[in-house]
Amino acid sequence: MSIPGLTALGDSFVEGRGDAAAGGGYRGWVPRLGGQLGLRPAAVRNFGVHGATTTVVVEQQLRRAVSARAALFGVVVGVNDLVSDFDANRFERNLTTIFATLRNSGATVFTASYPDIPARLPVPDNFRALLRARFDFANTVLADVTADTGTLLLDIATQPGWALPDVWTADGLHPSSLGHHLFAAGAAELIASRTATTVAA
Repeated sequence: MSIPGLTALGDSFVEGRGDAAAGGGYRGWVPRLGGQLGLRPAAVRNFGVHGATTTVVVEQQLRRAVSARAALFGVVVGVNDLVSDFDANRFERNLTTIFATLRNSGATVFTASYPDIPARLPVPDNFRALLRARFDFANTVLADVTADTGTLLLDIATQPGWALPDVWTADGLHPSSLGHHLFAAGAAELIASRTATTVAA
C-alpha cells in the first residue's frame, strides 16, 4: 500500500524557480499543492532540479521517487530536452518510462502540457519556428503517453491564462509566483475532478 503523500519529479518548473521563498530558495507549486491537499510538509517531497532533462529524471530521480511510495506523483519535465539536444525517439522513450513506472507503482500521476514558451524567448525567428515545431510534437507525444498510461494531464498549453505575461518571470522560461499559484490550483482541481483517490497526511 502506498504511503500517503505527494512526490514531484522534474526540472526547475518543479524546483520552484520564479517563486522566491521568504527565507531564501524557492517555494513553487509543489508545497502550494501539498497545502491545498491538506498534506503535512513532511509528506511532500520535491526532486525537481534546475536543468533536468527527461534522461536526468529517468536516471537520477525515478528510482528515488518510486522508493518514496507516495500516493500521488507530479511530473513536469521536457522543456530542457526541447530547447537543447533534442532527440525525438529518446524523448518519447523517456516519457513512457517515467509515466509507466510511476503508474505501475499504483499511485495517481499527473503532469502538464508544454505551453508556448518559444513565444517569450529572445531567439531568432527561424529558431523560434523550430522550437514551436518541437513543442507541438512534444504535446502530441505527451497526450498519447498519458492516455496510454492513465496519467492525468493538466493542459496548460490550451489555457489562455498561461499566455499572460504576469504568469511568467522575465526570462520567459519559469512561472512567476502567480504562475506557480495557478498551477497548484489547476492541479488540485484536476486531481479532485478526475480521481477518487484520497491523499491524506
